[in-house]
Amino acid sequence: MQLTMLKSKLHQARVTHAELEYEGSCAIDGALLEAAEIHEYEQIEIYNITNGERFTTYAIRAEAGSGVISVNGAAAHKAQPGDRVIICTYARLAQHEVANFKPTLIYLNESNDIKGRSNSVPVQVA
Repeated sequence: MQLTMLKSKLHQARVTHAELEYEGSCAIDGALLEAAEIHEYEQIEIYNITNGERFTTYAIRAEAGSGVISVNGAAAHKAQPGDRVIICTYARLAQHEVANFKPTLIYLNESNDIKGRSNSVPVQVA
């Protein structure tokens, strides 16, 4: 059996650009790609906290240190500058690999600077 597991997450990223006429994809600050272990051209899921939209695209590299999160092409209809988003990647693992697997979770501030890192989500309490 294979399970689809959260591989990495950029949490609370701020959209800096929405470029309708660009070829497509989501440009992400290269330093953030590296921190989250997201590969250029890797499929990403974007969950827009601001408006509830959820969509799939792929990552491309923006200038390292720029803070850029640019939603491009048709996806630009689903996010606008200033929107807060969660950007996730997933991996398929064999069941025996799951016990030792840990995701890479990167937490960002309002300027898309890294404010924290983790490999687990805190247990939600009632």
